[in-house]
Order: sequence, then C-alpha cells, then structure tokens
Amino acid sequence: MSLVYFIVQQTMYFVIPLLIVALGGLFAERSGVINIALEGIMIVGAFASILFIHFVQKFLPGQPVLLLAIIVAALAGMLTSLPHAYAAINMRADQTISGTAINIFAPAFVIFTARMILGVQQVDFLNQFRIDSVPLLGKIPVLGELFFQKTYITTYIGIAILVLSWFALYKTRFGLRLMACGEHPQAADSVGINVYKMRYAGVLISGALAGVGGLVFVIPTSTNFNATVSGYGFLALAVLIFGQWKPWRIAGAAFFFGVMKAISAIYSGIPFLVELGIPSNIYKMIPYVATLIVLAFTSKKSRAPKAEGVPYDKGSR
Repeated sequence: MSLVYFIVQQTMYFVIPLLIVALGGLFAERSGVINIALEGIMIVGAFASILFIHFVQKFLPGQPVLLLAIIVAALAGMLTSLPHAYAAINMRADQTISGTAINIFAPAFVIFTARMILGVQQVDFLNQFRIDSVPLLGKIPVLGELFFQKTYITTYIGIAILVLSWFALYKTRFGLRLMACGEHPQAADSVGINVYKMRYAGVLISGALAGVGGLVFVIPTSTNFNATVSGYGFLALAVLIFGQWKPWRIAGAAFFFGVMKAISAIYSGIPFLVELGIPSNIYKMIPYVATLIVLAFTSKKSRAPKAEGVPYDKGSR
C-alpha cells in the first residue's frame, strides 16, 4: 500500500503544474488568441519566483515565502505575455510566430540575468515547503495518506484554480463574454463587448497561470532552477487540446499525462518496472510518445474556438 501512496503523491507533483498551465492556455484560446508561448512564460515565471525565494527565504519562514513567490510568478508571467498580447491583438501578427519568439527569448534572458545577478545560471533554494501532514485531514484513513501527507500547498491551489476557472468561464458575465470573443468576435462587438480588452484579459490571465505553473513545477521536484521546465509548456498544450478546451476535461487529461510523466520519473522506485529491465531512455520517452498517440487519435474530433488564432479587425464584418 505504501507503494500506491508513493505513486499517487508523485503523480500529483506532475499533474498540478500541467493543470494550471493548461488552464492558462484555455483562457487565452477561449478569447481567440493562440498561446504557444506557455513554455517561455513558465520559464520566466519560475525564474523570477525562484530568484525571489533564493533571496527572501533567509528572512521569512517557508509557506509565507511560497505564497509571495506565487504572486511574483504570476506578475512575471503577465509581464512576459504582454508582448505576445500586443503583437497578436494590436499588431494582428501571426500568433504562432510571436509565441515562438517568446519561447526562444525566455531561456536566453533567464540565463543571462541569472549570470549577471548570481554569477551562475543555476538558482538554488532550500525546499522548506513540503507539508508532512495537514492537521486533522492528514489523519483520515487512506485519503489522508494519499492527499494530505507529504504534499505541498500548491496542490490545493491548483485544485482551487480549476474550480475558479470553471466558475469564471461558465457562471460569470466575464467568462461568457470572453468565450464569445473566441467564437464570434464580430457578434460580440455588435452588442458592445470590447473584443480587444477581453482578449488582453485572456492572454494576461494565461500568462499569470503559466508563470505560477512554472513555479509549481519546480518546487516539488528540485532544489534549483536551471532555465528549463522540461517541455512542460508544450505538454500543457497537448493537455489543452486533449481536454477539448473545457476545464474538467482538461483536468482529466492533465491526470493522464501526469501519470505518464510520473512513470518516466519514478520508475526506478517501482520494483516490477525495474525488474522488466527496460532501458531508462524508454521510460523518459513515455510522456511524449503518449502525447503523439493521443493527439493522433483525437485531433480530428477537436473543437477549438472558431475564431482562435484569427486576428480581429474592428472595421471588418
């Protein structure tokens, strides 16, 4: 049973950042803007927040520092997504190209900045954020050991973001207007909705969540940041497509890919997988092979927002 607890806990470490970043992509694409810059935004968000932790945790205890770092990551993500929003919305540029530019720029910027500030590109921090057992909840039989022991507060933040994202999109005026701009922007404009503002809002929310996702990816799995998030931004795009641009389906897709990623990372701690004698490189390929297979079989049935990736011209009808 301890092996099951171990696998579930490790899986959640990979599921939550995928979920947060994919939900970030959801807000941008529901507004009509393709955001393939998730990888680059994650890198900048992770760097800014880990650098903040590196300097501040000497003066503050664990959880408050992490909560402040989440705010820093969100702000860094929004700032990084702003050029993409301007290029896609105001300049009506090719959204794939502007997103790719950010993905290329981000790691170079992070490495340069880290070396300027620290002298090395790797940013270290002390991981003081793991919660050994949540009070009361950690003592619940089975569920306590699965979800409330050896965990991080970021797990519960990720679940909260899922619920709030669903509520914001489907139960609020803002969410309905945002989705209208991604489906029929001309019709939305005709009833007084400012399509440009709604798309800016979608991209900035996307940037904030992607930045937070970068931090959430690093915290449970490492004690340093070295200018990479291991392709998680691109994997989050696959989660978004597999989830059909719907929050709860995205959660299911994130769990599936999180399981694949967990297997590739912790196979050495699972006895029956070790006994198979399969080379480690094969296990590391599992998440990406699974991505290709899933998208090959599901992409034909995908239902993306109709105006996704189409620049909006206020004068056209």
